[in-house]
Formats: sequence, structure tokens, C-alpha cells
Amino acid sequence: MAVSRAVRRILRGRSCNVLASLLGHQRFLSTTFKASDLQVELTKDLKSKPDPANLVFGKTFTDHMLTVEWSKEKGWGKPHIKPFQNLSLHPATSALHYSVQLFEGMKAFRGPDKRIRLFRPMLNMERMLRSALRSCLPSFSQAELLECIRQFIHVEQDWVPHSDSASLYIRPTFIGTEPSLGVAISNHALLYVILCPVGPYFATGSFSPVSLLADPCFIRAWIGGVGDYKLGGNYGPTIYVQNAAAKEGCQQVLWLYGEDHQITEVGTMNIFIFWKDHQGDLELVTPPLNGIILPGVIRQSLLELSRKWGEFRVSERIVTMAELIKGLEENRVKEVFGSGTACVVCPVNRILYQGKNYHIPTMENGPVIAKRFLKELTDIQYGRVASDWVLPI
Repeated sequence: MAVSRAVRRILRGRSCNVLASLLGHQRFLSTTFKASDLQVELTKDLKSKPDPANLVFGKTFTDHMLTVEWSKEKGWGKPHIKPFQNLSLHPATSALHYSVQLFEGMKAFRGPDKRIRLFRPMLNMERMLRSALRSCLPSFSQAELLECIRQFIHVEQDWVPHSDSASLYIRPTFIGTEPSLGVAISNHALLYVILCPVGPYFATGSFSPVSLLADPCFIRAWIGGVGDYKLGGNYGPTIYVQNAAAKEGCQQVLWLYGEDHQITEVGTMNIFIFWKDHQGDLELVTPPLNGIILPGVIRQSLLELSRKWGEFRVSERIVTMAELIKGLEENRVKEVFGSGTACVVCPVNRILYQGKNYHIPTMENGPVIAKRFLKELTDIQYGRVASDWVLPI
């Protein structure tokens, strides 16, 4: 049975379309859970709320969690908001053995008007569904999941920090729970969401520059792989390289690809370069979505903002280390920065590449563009500027 055009668009790619056809139409278009069926069990043991000034990223969790179970036999169960608790998993669970697991990262912000807002959450829902289909996990309605999350945050609204430098991090997670050691499609799955109030992602602060190790021996993703999906298996292997960077006195990793050492991502962020091209024209460039780049929500937002400004050329194209070094030698590079949900915008001031340190003059140049992006995005996120990019809770 043919797969619908909508599913084909989500899967994006010939191999995924073939996979969908082989697995069958019904698995991908299975009935979804409904937010109207949401059941709520409130805890009797509420925790004290932390001081927003002392938050460490990903260490403090709220009182409740959202869970939805699925099985091939019964389909989706009813969503539940329940007291935060440990999961009970079979030792042979497929998520533990074969990384049948994916996640998303998004935030809720409390503005000066005390209202709580989500930033472009449907983009996260769409990316999560793409990752689910690529992992052979069941489909779901993005709108229904988003409404469940919205109601979940409403329950936990007291956990959203009253601060313009903190937020509530939202971690939707989807795992295969098949109790079998066979490498096969999981017939059981669990979708859950946990929340944690967070401050700046990096210990150095919300807008301090970072240094990067660019070592072509380490590759994050490759053409034909799954680098453009938010799968847990993309992140675990990077910890070793992160430690290698730390030993070289660097804070993050600049991931390179191919024999020409193409610049792809920085740490867990997308990367942007603001410079003058060979003709002396200003250009903002970021690597293209060619299958090895994660389609970041902040990445897309920066591109849309800069194209709206119309003040310089905006390009999505391949850039190599040789091009960047040539730009540095010719004093054409103005700013290099990463972008992501956790950090929003993060400036770069040094790259260690093939035994040589290259200074990036990001901070000496303001950084005008990076700070402008940060201000415009956070103004939208915290509701200081009206925008259809936010969803009120």
C-alpha cells in the first residue's frame, strides 16, 4: 500500500520512502493519542522551587512527567500526567541495546507580563515525527502532542522561572521498549516528556565566547546517515571527542566532514560565519541541510530574521576550513557563532586546527550580528516583542 504524500514529505528521502512502503501504510498513519483523553494524577509531595540564579542545566526536574504508551497490539494508550518517577524497563529493552531512541529540546519562557510562551514548538513536533519515522517508531499527531505538552506546562507553571536569563527546558523523549534482543522494529514504545528549569547552558555564561577543536579524525555524521535527525545515538559518541577537546584546552568541538574538511556543526549547535566574501560583500553563511546537518529551530529562525533584514547576502552552502583560514588571513572574517535551543547564540573566539590556534575576531567586532540575533530572538521568546513565532500557554 502506498504511503501518503504527507508522510513522504516528512520522511524526506528516497531510502526512507522505500522503508515506509516496506513497513506498510498503517504503521505510519496509525491512530494517535488525544489530548482530550489526558489523565492527571498530581503528586502530594511538591518540591521547593530553585533559585533561578543558581540553576545548572539539566540537573533539576519538576514534580510531574507526561507519558504515553504504545504497542502494536493496542495502539496508543491515553496520555498521563503523573508524579515524576523512575522508568521500569525490561533489561532487553531495544532503546538500551540498539539506541531505538530520540528526543527533542524546546523551552518555555516567562515574560515581564508573567505570561508563559513556547517558541516555535510546531517545528520541534515536526522534527520529532521525522525522527520517529526514521527510527521505525509509530507516528503521532504533532498537534495532539503539542496540546498535551501545553497542558503539562500549565500544570507545572510555577516551575517556569521569573527571570529573563532562565527558562523551563522541555525534553520530549521517544523510546522503543521492545523486550527482545533481536535487531528489529520495536512493537512497544514509550513517549514521555520531562521538564527542568535552566539557566545558561555553558558554565562560562550566557554570552561568553568558546574555543573549538577542529580535528578531521572525528566525524559527527555522514551523507546517507542520520545526522539530520535528533537521535540519541548521534550524541553519545561525541562525549569522547568533547573530552579530547578539553584536554587540548578547548571547550567545544568543530565537526568537519570530507577530504576537504567541510565545516558542519559546532558541539551540539549549528554554526554561522559572518564575513566579507571574495568580492568584498558582506555574507552570513551556514552549512546546507544536506543530510548531515541537524535542521535547528534557532538556525531556521536566524536565517529568516536575516533575510527579513535584507542587509547582506544570506547563504546556505558548504564552507571548508581552508576557506575560513583564508578569510582570517585576509581579515575578512567578522564573527563566528553557534546557534541552538539551549544556548540561543554562542560566539566563537578560537579554533585549534592541525596543531595551530586560529583567533576568531568575533568579540572584537561587537559582535554586532550575534548580539543582534540574541536580542531579537530573546525579545520574541520572552514576549517583549509580539510575534506569531510564540504559542502562549
